Amino acid sequence: MTAALRATRPPTANPWQTTFRSLQTRNYRLFAGGQLCSNTGSWVQRIAQDWLVLTLAGSATAVGITTALQALPTLLFGLVGGLVADRYPKRQVLLCTQTLMALLATVLATLVLTGNVQVWHVYAVAFALGSVIAIDNPTRQAFVNEMVGPDQLRNAIGLNSSVFQLGALIGPAISGVLINIVGIGWAFSINAISYLGPITMLLLIRDTELHHIPRVAAHRGQLRDGLRYVTQRPHVLWPIVLAGIFGLFTINLPVTLAAYTKTVFHSSAGGYGMLSSVLAVGSLAGALFAARRANTRLRTTALVAAALAGAYLVASAAPSEMVYAVLLVLVGALTLLLLTGANATVQLAAEDSIRGRVMGLYLLVFTGSGAIGGPLIGYLDEHAGPQTGMLLAGVVPALATACIAIHLANLGHLRLAVRSNRSRRPLLAVVHR
Repeated sequence: MTAALRATRPPTANPWQTTFRSLQTRNYRLFAGGQLCSNTGSWVQRIAQDWLVLTLAGSATAVGITTALQALPTLLFGLVGGLVADRYPKRQVLLCTQTLMALLATVLATLVLTGNVQVWHVYAVAFALGSVIAIDNPTRQAFVNEMVGPDQLRNAIGLNSSVFQLGALIGPAISGVLINIVGIGWAFSINAISYLGPITMLLLIRDTELHHIPRVAAHRGQLRDGLRYVTQRPHVLWPIVLAGIFGLFTINLPVTLAAYTKTVFHSSAGGYGMLSSVLAVGSLAGALFAARRANTRLRTTALVAAALAGAYLVASAAPSEMVYAVLLVLVGALTLLLLTGANATVQLAAEDSIRGRVMGLYLLVFTGSGAIGGPLIGYLDEHAGPQTGMLLAGVVPALATACIAIHLANLGHLRLAVRSNRSRRPLLAVVHR
C-alpha cells in the first residue's frame, strides 16, 4: 500500500530547477548573460557618478538632482516608450538603446579622464541616459515574454531582478576599488565596455525561437487606451500605485546611503560601495525567492509593503554602521519581493497587445516618483540628516499602504491573485482562503 502511494505521488521538484527554469530557454539564457554584464557596468557607473557629483558639488542635494534628471525622462516619455515597445520589433529597439547607452558612458569617461568634467556635464548625460532608458525599460521587460512565453514569464521576471541585483552586488565593489586605485574616470570606461555583452547576446538570439506577438498598428488614442486599460483593472492599478509610492524612496536610497557614508559613518567611497553591496545581497535573496513563487496576491503584496515600511523605520534608528548594514539586507530583500511581485502581477494580467504600454505606465509611475523624490530626499539628507530621510521613507509608505489595504479590503479585492498557466493568456483568479 505504501509503495503504491509512493508510486502515484508526484515527484518533488528540484528547488534549483524551479528557481532557474527560464534559463533552460536558450534565447533567455543569452539575454540574461548580456544583462548581467550591462547591469554590473551600470552599477559601477552609478556609484562613480554619485561620488563624482558629491565631490564636484559637495552637496547631497546635487546627487538627488542627478538622480532626478536621470529619472525625469521616464516621467515625460514613459508612455511613449511603452508604445514603441508595442509597435516596433523589440530586439531591434534594444540594440539601438544599448548602443546609445554605451556612447553616453564613453562621453562621460572622456570628460572625466581628460579633466574637463563639470557638474552640468553629469546632469546633461544623466538626462540623455534617462531618455534612452525611457524606451529601453518597457521594451526590455515586454521582450521577456517573447523569449520565454507566458508559462515562464513570472519566473523570468524574478530572474531578471536577480540578474539586476547580482550586478548591484558586484558593481559597487568594483567601482569602489576603481575609484580608490585608478580614479573615477575608469569606472565610466568599464561601463562603456560592458555594453558589448548585451549587444552581442541580442545579435545571437534566434528569431525563429521567439514567441512572436503581432505588432500594434498605429492609430489615434493608443496612449489613452493604455491609461484606460489600467484604471479599469484594480489588479493592475493598485500594484502600480504601490510601486510608485515606494519608488519615491527606493530609487533614491543610494542618495541616502551616500549621505550616511559621508556624514554619519564618516567613511570613503569604499564604505559607500560596501553599503550598496550589502543592500544588493538582500535584494538578490529577495529576487531569487520571488522567482520561485507561482502566483501573487494583492494581499501578499500589501503585507510585504507594510513590512518594508517597518524595515525603513527600524533602520532609521540603527545605532551603528554594522547594525545599519544588517538592516539593509532586510530592506533589500523586502524591496525586491514587493517590486517583483508588483511587476509580475501587472505583466501577467496585461494582454499581449497592450503589455508595452502597461509597462510603460508602470515604469512611468515608479521611476517618475523617484524623479520627484530625488531632490526632496537629497535636501532632507543634507539639511535634516539622512536618518530623517530614512524615517520619512518608512512613515509615508506605511500610511499609504494602510489606506490602500483598507480600500481594497472594502472592495473585496485583497484576495485577487494572478498566476501563470500553460495557455497563451494569463489567468486571473479569486482565491477563497
